[in-house]
Amino acid sequence: MSSLLLRSLSFARSACRQSAGVGGAKRTFSSSTAPSSTNGFRRGLACALGLGTLAASVAYARPVHLDAGESAPVVVDPATNIEFPKAITVQANTKLPPLSLVGVGVRTVSFIGIKVYSVGFYADLNNPNLKIPKEMSPEDKVREIIKNTACVVRIVPTRSTSYTHLRDAFMRALQGRLAVAKKEGTITEQQEFEAGGPMRKLKSIFPIAPLGKHVPLDMYLAAPTPGKPRALVFRDLGAIENDWVATELVLHYFEGDGPSPPLKKSVLERLENFSR
Repeated sequence: MSSLLLRSLSFARSACRQSAGVGGAKRTFSSSTAPSSTNGFRRGLACALGLGTLAASVAYARPVHLDAGESAPVVVDPATNIEFPKAITVQANTKLPPLSLVGVGVRTVSFIGIKVYSVGFYADLNNPNLKIPKEMSPEDKVREIIKNTACVVRIVPTRSTSYTHLRDAFMRALQGRLAVAKKEGTITEQQEFEAGGPMRKLKSIFPIAPLGKHVPLDMYLAAPTPGKPRALVFRDLGAIENDWVATELVLHYFEGDGPSPPLKKSVLERLENFSR
């Protein structure tokens, strides 16, 4: 499967804008992209999802084409005024389902109260593989969603940061979850061994470069495919393929308080009455 790992990826820029009234003009990230960028993402996503052939047109985009001056439905993070589209779609020849916004929240450095980024959680809530009765707890519902359907975690910095800062946070989260899994006996020696390479790969794909204010970073967790390791795709950077690493990195946003307690609260409230 190592031949399937991505050398490069390019997600087109989805709408993710700061509301006007915070810092003046509204910033918009277009869903269009240069052909070479689109082709890079096309190859990567086809491999990561096991599609087998290159898609003719792949881009991260709004589900509805918007003319100038129109607005897509959005949800605003009240802590930062950063907007998140209510739905995002990966467009491809092989039709992929739209992902719905489940919740948003802010990541705050608690001891100094600095708002670091807003984060949104998207998922394919119509996946027929989801088995979620209404009486299931919201915590179990979010775990069921992450383990069984496609998801996106979208991070939007409130100020300029660096890819290495986010990389280090991801690695700490994975190493912490690995230590807990070993202590609780929920990971086998074989699974731990197989996770080592993808964790090193994940660490290597992040450049020593800034990530600009309000520039979104998307983590796309592909839906499980029988007989294939699960893919976790990082926009513009690359991907890793490993069931444990891909799933656990997304799950950590909802364990304990998670990196963003407001995100967890928002998602659990949305799922309170959800059933499938």
